[in-house]
Amino acid sequence: MKVTPESKRLVEAFIEKHQLDTNFSDVALTWFIPLAEKLKLHHESAKRPIFIGVNGCQGSGKSTLTELLLTYLTEVKQLKVINLSLDDFYFSKAYRQELAHSIHPLLATRGVPGTHDTKLLNQVLLSLKQQQTGFPIPRFNKATDDPFPKEEWPVIEQPVDIILMEGWCWGVTAQTNEQLSTPINTLESEEDSDGAWRTYVNQQLQTEYQNLYQLMDFWIMLKAPSFECVFDWRLQQEQKLIQKLATASDSEAKSGIMSANEIKRFIQHYQRLTEQSLATLKDSCDVVFELDKHRKIINVKGVK
Repeated sequence: MKVTPESKRLVEAFIEKHQLDTNFSDVALTWFIPLAEKLKLHHESAKRPIFIGVNGCQGSGKSTLTELLLTYLTEVKQLKVINLSLDDFYFSKAYRQELAHSIHPLLATRGVPGTHDTKLLNQVLLSLKQQQTGFPIPRFNKATDDPFPKEEWPVIEQPVDIILMEGWCWGVTAQTNEQLSTPINTLESEEDSDGAWRTYVNQQLQTEYQNLYQLMDFWIMLKAPSFECVFDWRLQQEQKLIQKLATASDSEAKSGIMSANEIKRFIQHYQRLTEQSLATLKDSCDVVFELDKHRKIINVKGVK
């Protein structure tokens, strides 16, 4: 695909706005803009709203990719596009405490299937599919570990053409009983020795998430080389959040910030399904960007 001056200007402005490394320009123009063009053609052939599922572990660059796709498709192709994140559908801290009390203590921590409001997500996806307007999209505040107040949720005012739906476990399939039987890390062996938590998470994945996956028309994966990268990438995310909140005077706004040791424990909640996605999703996704430990793209499937 020939790089146009318009695309180049858009990417330069995007890099400046999001304070990205200038090396992002080559990646965007070589891979992400052609992907956006592919999605535009997919929408044209479908002649209806299309749903794009985006999978990638924590810190892999899902938000940056989807934001660039939205920017290009909106500004250059004049399409109505929305980014949805599975993270925005987390239950409130109070409700997760109820789950922790009634089902398993580890459900107090956001992240795994079973900690998302899948009924609300289903309602939002179906409303978008039916091109409805006038309904809000939830937003979650990771700094406070709670949803933003509902009056701050954005409202869909026009029918949407393309819905970009991203999530760390979005698209991941349930595991077998045999896979569940052996703890995968210290968290599971010490705090889920009988497997009750991971079994519940797996059941939720099977019963509440698989039907939502069926709404997706096209799948994209940002594939990490291994789970070992997640700690470094997640730590970088936290540092960016700290910088963003540096001037905030509200102590509650900073209450969800985690230390390095807290992150080490936190990501263990994600390890099982992250490794499941790395092992199983590559072949079923339409586009796969394989990354090295520095998040550099080293192999691509499905764009050119």
